Amino acid sequence: MRRVLLFLPLAIFLGLGFFLWRGLSIDPTELPSARLNQPFPAFELASLTEPDRILTEQDLKGAPALVNVWATWCPTCKEEHAYLNQLAREGVTIYGINYKDEPVKARAWLDRYLDPYVASVVDEEGRLGLDLGVYGAPETYVIDADGVIRYRHVGAVDARVWQDLKAVMDAIATGDRS
Repeated sequence: MRRVLLFLPLAIFLGLGFFLWRGLSIDPTELPSARLNQPFPAFELASLTEPDRILTEQDLKGAPALVNVWATWCPTCKEEHAYLNQLAREGVTIYGINYKDEPVKARAWLDRYLDPYVASVVDEEGRLGLDLGVYGAPETYVIDADGVIRYRHVGAVDARVWQDLKAVMDAIATGDRS
């Protein structure tokens, strides 16, 4: 019996090693989204730039758009911000969710680095992020004109990623909902 107990730490170590090794093979940009092909979650949150204005999920409807989860504390968000500004200048509709951040810092950020968002909501407590299944910032969702989530990307948006997002938006525009 004592000999079996001697091998117990080795068995635990091998088991933990297996799970860690398995975790290294997971691509974080391919995290599953429980909200795919479902309506954007209901919310009532203050606008970042107009704090007296309350925005809801209804404000996201009308045209295919990107919804970008961002924060001033997120270095990757800063990395992608210039590209989001470029997309906005090209006419892409982008909504923002300022995630678990201080509104004063977020407004200063947009003043400094420009504002690519049609509207941005303050999700200071992260409740909307929780409803969306956000793992962290940045994350970007493609929604259709009815506010249904059609695609989710975890990580920075750049020229390569934009090609995938654009393909989804083009498919939505042509009526292909697959």
